[in-house]
Amino acid sequence: MKNYKELPFWKKSINLAVEIYKLVKLLPKEETYALSDQMRRAVVSISSNIAEGQGRDSTKEYIYFLNIARGSCFELGTQLQICRAINYLNEEQVSQAFSLLDEIGKMLTAVINKLKLKSN
Repeated sequence: MKNYKELPFWKKSINLAVEIYKLVKLLPKEETYALSDQMRRAVVSISSNIAEGQGRDSTKEYIYFLNIARGSCFELGTQLQICRAINYLNEEQVSQAFSLLDEIGKMLTAVINKLKLKSN
């Protein structure tokens, strides 16, 4: 297995984290401990779970942590949708984040499916 720092979806998740940290700075101050905090936690969870899973001893554990990372992608996507729906952020502001989320989600799904086939 590769080092997690070499994984393309981990690298993209770091880029996504940078993007989300920029976006949450645009949210109203009253969201500091609500929506923006949740968004930061979700985006950090993606790269962290990829790394943790890669460091585990078994394929089964790796798949488990990749699934958590994938779930955090869905969580973050929902939070971005909420920001857009209540006009905290506009389409132009969130387009890069949604693009990265889509790429990461597809990559995670492909790796999870490949690892499941290999482990059977």
